[in-house]
Amino acid sequence: MATYRSASVLLASDGTRTPGTAALFAEPARKGGTPPWAGDFRPANSAGNGPKNAVGKTFTLELPDGSTGKVVVQSLKSGKGGVVLALMGEDAPPF
Repeated sequence: MATYRSASVLLASDGTRTPGTAALFAEPARKGGTPPWAGDFRPANSAGNGPKNAVGKTFTLELPDGSTGKVVVQSLKSGKGGVVLALMGEDAPPF
């Protein structure tokens, strides 16, 4: 299982950029298919709670090396550590 954790940016379709940290993982592909991937995104303190009404919407996740991947926000959790968006990747993992 491949894993990735680093600073990243969540890009909305309107061009809004939300900086934060992504913790992503990919499972091995089955029968030569595209490996499924998912993870969490924690908006940076300067970004507040992240994108509004994000659950169910598709965003572009941009990694520091410039690679990108499409993600759908599955849920939003908030607690002592702040807000966490649960992501499900589409297409091939960008890491």
